[in-house]
Amino acid sequence: MEISEIIHEMAVKARLAAAELRKLTTEEKNAMLLKIADALEAAKPAIDAANAEDVAVAKENGLSPAMVDRLTLTDSRFKSMVDGVRYVAQLPDPVGETIWTRDRPSGIRICKTREPFGVVAVVFESRPNVFVDTAALCLKTGNAIILRGGKEAIRSNTALNAAIKSVTGDAVQLVEVLDHAAVAEMVRAVGLIDVAIPRGGERLIRAMCEAALIPVLKHYKGVCHVYVDDKADLAMALDILHNAKVQRPSACNAAECLLVHEKLAPLFLPMVRAWAEDQKVTLHETDQDWEREFLALEMNVGIVSDYRAAIAHINRYASHHSDCIVTNDADRAKEFLRDVDSACVYHNVSTRFTDGAEFGMGAEIGISTDKLHARGPMGLEELTTYKYTVTGDGVVRK
Repeated sequence: MEISEIIHEMAVKARLAAAELRKLTTEEKNAMLLKIADALEAAKPAIDAANAEDVAVAKENGLSPAMVDRLTLTDSRFKSMVDGVRYVAQLPDPVGETIWTRDRPSGIRICKTREPFGVVAVVFESRPNVFVDTAALCLKTGNAIILRGGKEAIRSNTALNAAIKSVTGDAVQLVEVLDHAAVAEMVRAVGLIDVAIPRGGERLIRAMCEAALIPVLKHYKGVCHVYVDDKADLAMALDILHNAKVQRPSACNAAECLLVHEKLAPLFLPMVRAWAEDQKVTLHETDQDWEREFLALEMNVGIVSDYRAAIAHINRYASHHSDCIVTNDADRAKEFLRDVDSACVYHNVSTRFTDGAEFGMGAEIGISTDKLHARGPMGLEELTTYKYTVTGDGVVRK
């Protein structure tokens, strides 16, 4: 069967499944999620074996440490993944929620309510937990989902898919075709797939956008900044820097650039260099390559004249993901929070908090750096659209 035929058949099945999901009550959707969590736990030995094989092959093929880390499904990550499914089951269901109601002089009543998209396609790389997170969120919001992972995680994703499909049927489907042509076919499935969400590198996202005939919610790279003001508490600044860079450097919300106020630089930068040597972080103290995403124990360091210069630098070079100011000056912080044009802006808080779970959304389907229709961590509400229902009693327009 041709790739186009495979994707078309999957999309048709997903469309039919979405029509049935739309009819489910919140209680029925929650029961499905709890069954998925149980099925994953029961399949853990098979999933672990598949993931171990993926990791071994990735190391043999020379994948970067960051990619291997994203690929590895440790026991704690597995537990967190399954717990996330159960947590999503406990969250309020946005589907059917009334956003507003208006009674018009004409005699009509208009209600704006949240609705499922229908069919969502997600293309992702490396992290197998993305398969489960996105499936849980889509099912909770009444969306069928077609997932296509990278070849480095094909065994893990196939094992996860087998466990989940035993509960959901065609509401969750894995594209096992590894040819890139499959992705192009997905984003051209007008009338069958409603929206595509890429979870991967910038090259993947640009390729999908160039091929797309359907909406694509973009999740570009995370070039995140920490700006340390001359009014900062230095111990706090080091703590935030350490967490933002070192806790999990392969994450898109890890800091990739440190900016320091010029008045503070003679005192603070030696502290930063000592910290970097201790933590084995490579510092690039140059005026080049500001837009680079390292996803490793490396980061750029720059000196700026003041907080307004930091704002200008971030708006020019950042990826509009997550950026932080460390300062005890409330007015400067207020201006930074207002003027930095990023999805998530922080005052005295690590950028590592840009995360669906940390935002109380449960699992996330991605962190959008777009402005339409979702921005930042995408949870349940961001997986819905809306419609207007209009009622009356024989009302005609005059």
